[in-house]
Amino acid sequence: MERAVVQRTFGERLSIWLRGNLAAVVIVGFSLLLAVLIGVESGASQLANVVVTGGMWALLAAGLALVFGVMNIPHFAHGESFMVGAYVGYFVFTPLSSYLQDNPNGLLQFFAPILGVLAAMLVGAVLGAFLERLIFAPLRKRTRAGWVMNTFLLTVGLSFVMTNGTTLLLGPNFRGIPRYYDLEPLEFLGMRVAFDRLFAFIIAIVVIAVLTWFMQRTRTGRAIRAVSQDETGAQLVGINLGSVHTLTFSLATAMAAMAGAALLFMFQAYPTVGLKPLYFAWYVVMLVGLGNVYGAIFGGFIVALLQTATQQFIGIAWEDVVPTVVMIVILILIPSGIFGSEVKGIQEQ
Repeated sequence: MERAVVQRTFGERLSIWLRGNLAAVVIVGFSLLLAVLIGVESGASQLANVVVTGGMWALLAAGLALVFGVMNIPHFAHGESFMVGAYVGYFVFTPLSSYLQDNPNGLLQFFAPILGVLAAMLVGAVLGAFLERLIFAPLRKRTRAGWVMNTFLLTVGLSFVMTNGTTLLLGPNFRGIPRYYDLEPLEFLGMRVAFDRLFAFIIAIVVIAVLTWFMQRTRTGRAIRAVSQDETGAQLVGINLGSVHTLTFSLATAMAAMAGAALLFMFQAYPTVGLKPLYFAWYVVMLVGLGNVYGAIFGGFIVALLQTATQQFIGIAWEDVVPTVVMIVILILIPSGIFGSEVKGIQEQ
């Protein structure tokens, strides 16, 4: 006897989805309300800043979520990848800028910041692959017991080593630039957006779009998703776990390094510059759910809205406090995050 297939209407499917994702719906609705209030209070330009900041938090958090989702590593040295990118961007862009002062070239002037970001991406990718092969791959071969705690302690130690090593090599001095592009702010639909902020936002959106396409459309991206869902099953179908882990860590490090270079005009390069971006990336990841890459992309804009709303309605001194409180409340009420965790086996660690 054949089983009857239940055909649900769009309204019924939507109702079921809303009931299953009530927390996400509430948070999204609250975020939209904040956006309206900010727009009314401060104008569209402030909303443009929210979008730019959110894009960069999304870029950082997506890499963090990728490492957690695929490798079960709580990566607390992710901020140092941001720091490396900031230094690379500075050391690439500054000589080019000095050269352009004596030899004006409009084309090179336009591409100089892009070259800095691309250099940061390459250095980050190589650094990520090197660290995974040197540190995490040997540890994975030796033991899987207590993996999450061991890698947590390992990444905290790695953070200290990279920070203090940078201090010894380059000193504690701040290295930054006033701006990438010496251009007037762009005006669009009543918004005034600094060209540097627009540049950073475009970098974030392009990288996120490429990452989404890569994960969804390519064979390698599907292999990464398979490993994040079931390592044993992925091995059975012939996926090389070592290669996937190396590529994943390399991608995440490259993304963080690109963010550091793209935001050099906001965050000067110095040994501990990655701490604040790391905190906000973790706010995003814990808000939306551990290992949820696509949720992290959306969550970056939610956290940026919280930051801006806090500055606007409470005070800039509370900018870091409110996102922390919201994160704690979410963890108490919804431990898996508003979009749900996608880390497999984490409860057993």
